[in-house]
Amino acid sequence: MQKKRILVAALNWGLGHATRCIPIIKALLKNDYEPVLASDGDALRLLKKEFPHIICLELPSYNIKYTEDPGNLKWKLLFDSPRILNVIKAEKKMTQGIIRDYQISGIISDNRWGVRNKQLRCVFITHQLQVLSGNTTYFSSKIQQKYIEKFDECWVPDLPGSKNLSGILGHLKTENSAIKYIGPLSRIEKRSLPIVYDYLIILSGPEPQRSFLEKRLLDAFKDTEHRILFIRGVFSVEEMSLKNTNINIRNHLYGAFLQQAMNSCKYVIARSGYTTIMDLYKIEAKAFFIPTPGQFEQEYLAERLEKLGIAPHCKQENFSLEKLENLEDFSGFSNFSFEYPFRDLFTLF
Repeated sequence: MQKKRILVAALNWGLGHATRCIPIIKALLKNDYEPVLASDGDALRLLKKEFPHIICLELPSYNIKYTEDPGNLKWKLLFDSPRILNVIKAEKKMTQGIIRDYQISGIISDNRWGVRNKQLRCVFITHQLQVLSGNTTYFSSKIQQKYIEKFDECWVPDLPGSKNLSGILGHLKTENSAIKYIGPLSRIEKRSLPIVYDYLIILSGPEPQRSFLEKRLLDAFKDTEHRILFIRGVFSVEEMSLKNTNINIRNHLYGAFLQQAMNSCKYVIARSGYTTIMDLYKIEAKAFFIPTPGQFEQEYLAERLEKLGIAPHCKQENFSLEKLENLEDFSGFSNFSFEYPFRDLFTLF
């Protein structure tokens, strides 16, 4: 008997959307579904690496790039909106072809607005029911909510109620039966391992801000005596090496290797991207956040977590080693172990 095929599509904006789809893909396999994966760029490369035996298809690229001046990002996205709308139209048309060619029975789309079809049950995954964009937040949130309404269900990878990770991003004042809180999604599991590194540095996100932060951190730690694992978050065959042997540099870590690294460090330094926050929540880590300049969501999450006493943060241009001195004054993350059973979620299909 042919297993039901579910199309799982992830947005390529950093690697977070692809990585948080990994536990969903594994759950589909475990529950006797056959996932078909779709994305573009680095996100697609990551999915191919994690699931070499699963069909992986390329979708049109949104090609969202950051500006060098963070203050111009919102206006660049606004300027790019006609092109993005064309990409949504193209991926919607391509989705129809994928459904026909691969006999798809249902769709799970992580922030890809055009990957849907009226003839099938379709799910949208997002932690952003509200999209923070400064003085245009009301309009960006309404656009997001309008697109979400085109899907049968919206799965929010967070906890319901006041003890949650996403705050106002993932929680509206009015209830909606189509919204399901499925618990934080992470490919990382907590393990009891000896401490090998003082700091694990995880870089992520679009250029040029990733490179700006990389340079700043390498300059700050160049003479350090701390043991550091520095994950650059790039797909490159060229390895970087430093004279300081206390700093172990890797371009990227996958699966079990990343899990081992995260469980064998004292502290994590990272962007305050939501996928990273979910990973740190899973392993109950202590962290220091440096939000991507100009990305309102990351700035909000970093500020919120500091106010809650969970993790400190600073702006990228203000980072120095002295900023790390008060890490022990913060509680770190606590895992409340909430999880919506995937078997129940998949009955939609």
